[in-house]
Amino acid sequence: MTASRDSAAIERLRASHRGPVLAPAEPGYEEARKVWNGMIDRRPGIIAQATGVADVVAAVNFAREQGLNVAVRGGGHSAAGNGVCDDNLVVDLRHMKGIHVDPATRRARVQGGVTLGEMDRETQVHGLAVPAGTNSTTGVAGLTLGGGLGWLMGSYGLTIDNLLSCEVVTADGRVLTASHAENPDLFWALRGGGGNFGVVTSFEFQAHRVGPMLVGGIIVHPVSEARQVFSFWNDFRATCPDELTLFAVIAGAPDGSGNIISALAGAYSGSIEEGEKAVRPLKEFGQPLMDAMGPLPFVALQSMLDEGFQPGMLVYWKAEFLRELTPAAIDAIVEIGEKMPSPLSAVVLEDMHGAVRRVAPDATAYGQRDATTNMAVISAWTDPAESDKNIAWAREVMKVAEPYKTGGTYMNYFGVDDQGEERVRQALGANYDRLREVKRRYDPTNMFRFNQNIAP
Repeated sequence: MTASRDSAAIERLRASHRGPVLAPAEPGYEEARKVWNGMIDRRPGIIAQATGVADVVAAVNFAREQGLNVAVRGGGHSAAGNGVCDDNLVVDLRHMKGIHVDPATRRARVQGGVTLGEMDRETQVHGLAVPAGTNSTTGVAGLTLGGGLGWLMGSYGLTIDNLLSCEVVTADGRVLTASHAENPDLFWALRGGGGNFGVVTSFEFQAHRVGPMLVGGIIVHPVSEARQVFSFWNDFRATCPDELTLFAVIAGAPDGSGNIISALAGAYSGSIEEGEKAVRPLKEFGQPLMDAMGPLPFVALQSMLDEGFQPGMLVYWKAEFLRELTPAAIDAIVEIGEKMPSPLSAVVLEDMHGAVRRVAPDATAYGQRDATTNMAVISAWTDPAESDKNIAWAREVMKVAEPYKTGGTYMNYFGVDDQGEERVRQALGANYDRLREVKRRYDPTNMFRFNQNIAP
């Protein structure tokens, strides 16, 4: 059965649901089914736009009674389009925007539809920040459940390392608290196991004294210098302080010229004085085309890459963790990376260091704690006629990087064709079997399957 076939059941759901309940052909449906990645074109049987926890409970109970499976849409930023499905039910959290910050305890509680930019806006009122992401339009929910890489991770770890509790609606319609003290097995699984275990309606985080100003930004070099830039980055990060998180990039120029550039992008989470000292070697390296590394507002840092992540672009995303980068690895990655057919694309090497790596691999579901380098290949374009060549380029980058892969991968960077148990096992490593047991306990019928799925 599909959700659109039982009109009487849908009317019963509407009667118990405060937010909009949208079926195909109804006003608002076409817009509601869109997600960030323009490659995704799915038609849910019904979209339940929740305004609160009671709405989520009603929608989950409806799905269970009707034999439907559930996709959960938070920010809608998943490259794989996991926030929307065909035929079945979407629980859409985009209207759940509640945020409460307690400056005394430095804690922030946010609902499941909040984006990073919205959370930052509220926490920065108190000079606080939750370590989370590099793009302000990303949803807090999906980012957190998969781990949460970001500009502050060297100092404070992944987003999940700062998660204190969750409120969760499970497949049987219960509303549970997951924390170290309550349902600790579920809390462990939610920290890196993705959206497999229920609808997380709110998250409680430990925030930190960061901002309103810090040192960060981007330094741009010619793409012809990409090998030197990547080699410099690889050597520099060996002595990089925890407070400085730094990425090396080949991408389209930020001025929109269509040129391809290489760059260093990062942020220092400590004082302005110490930050300027820490980034001085970056500023003195080579002859940059542009140096935009210096004091800036934290909210500006969090949104500085937003222009490259516009909704509706066609995006084919691949990622792998890499072993220690050799000169041969850098040469191979740069050689194919600089041939990107679209100036909207990027190859990004992310340094995994500091607090991220000081957590035991079994302390959370995210188990890739020994990884030092995450490589993300973001192939993006706007003309569907150019899809084949842009997809082929991304696959070629991953092919040349094959000898240097660890075998692990970051689940939040799954793309449209990252499917199947083996791929999920690569992301979760030794924690996979334990996660399967938690899945069996909380979602034995696999109602929540439109994700990086752990089949029960």
